[in-house]
Amino acid sequence: MGADLTTDVLVVGAGPAGSMTAKWAARHGARVLMIEKRQEIGSPVRCGEGMSKAWLSEVGIRPGPWINVEVEGARIYSPSEKCFEINERHAGNEVGYVVERDGFDKALAIDAANAGADIRLKTAATGVLKEGGRIVGVRAKQYGEPFEIRAKVTVGADGFESQIGRWAGLPTNIATRDMDTCLQYRMTNVDCDTRYCDFFLGTVAPGGYVWVFPKADGLANVGIGVQLSKVHGIAEPRKYLDAWIAKHPGYAKGKTIDVVGGGVSISPPVKQSVTDGLMLVGDAARMIDPLTGGGIANGCIAGKICGEVAAEAVHAGDVSKAFLDRYEKGWRAKLEEKLYRNWYAKEKLCTLPDATFDKIIDALQGVRLEKLSVHNILKAVHDKYPEVTKEFEAFL
Repeated sequence: MGADLTTDVLVVGAGPAGSMTAKWAARHGARVLMIEKRQEIGSPVRCGEGMSKAWLSEVGIRPGPWINVEVEGARIYSPSEKCFEINERHAGNEVGYVVERDGFDKALAIDAANAGADIRLKTAATGVLKEGGRIVGVRAKQYGEPFEIRAKVTVGADGFESQIGRWAGLPTNIATRDMDTCLQYRMTNVDCDTRYCDFFLGTVAPGGYVWVFPKADGLANVGIGVQLSKVHGIAEPRKYLDAWIAKHPGYAKGKTIDVVGGGVSISPPVKQSVTDGLMLVGDAARMIDPLTGGGIANGCIAGKICGEVAAEAVHAGDVSKAFLDRYEKGWRAKLEEKLYRNWYAKEKLCTLPDATFDKIIDALQGVRLEKLSVHNILKAVHDKYPEVTKEFEAFL
């Protein structure tokens, strides 16, 4: 039996949302322990590695050596490969930098450690501890040795497959139509343009898209997300991705040096992210943008709020759901409206035939959008093809 531990704030999971929570809780004077089941923070990478940059200063992240490329914008391709180009300033939440995710995650963990958080690797939570209906920590294992970690506040930052929320009795179930199954190759010797992140829509990736994120000249992440409800067999996303690559000579000549796969939620956020003694943050709380599949920015923004509220609760001696609801209200005020709006848009877009995607991109030719949003896109499309936007009237 390992030695039992006690702390003020326990963060389960050392991804971006977990590290951000740990950092801000420690900065506000709480004793913080962050545990990570893997032996190395950030690895293996399960991410397209594209992210926006406007939010970084808001949560105290400084650009670092984890940046591969700063892109000028995004190119969105219709099924017939008509292209709509948008610059980074207007391109919303997923364009700005292409990064080394393992380096980024480690940099955030270093920030958390430097703020005073303790970190334990190869330490997996195996259950939650409850007393009088309140979560008071977790059962854990490190190197096969079981022990308990008791905490005033426990934070589940354990990602898409989160167990913490389920163990605590929070509803985290998810429908197959609200999940994408993703596969990505890192490819060398390809003809990528380092100025743009590229997105390809339509039946090339049912219910999702193909992406190309440039890492350097001749080096790119080429990936696909396909809606799980549209997949018949685990090999199907690979067949779709391989078929797309085969049709594009600039990528067909490339060599694959790395393969990653995994699931991504494209669902609304959880109905409830706090209970007595516990908060959920990041992918564990379904904060991934349902339209883009990007979750880094949302996880970090919510993580800052989560860390601050965790420290406040410790100092106040009140870790009740009523007190922790400050976090619930805080992250929902910043993120919820867009998450729901983009989920509704995703639900509609998944039903569109290729011909409609072609019309949408055609309608956007030469249009200067102030900001890339569902509303602005539909408004522009409505001017040229009003029949296309009939189903989307709630967004206009």
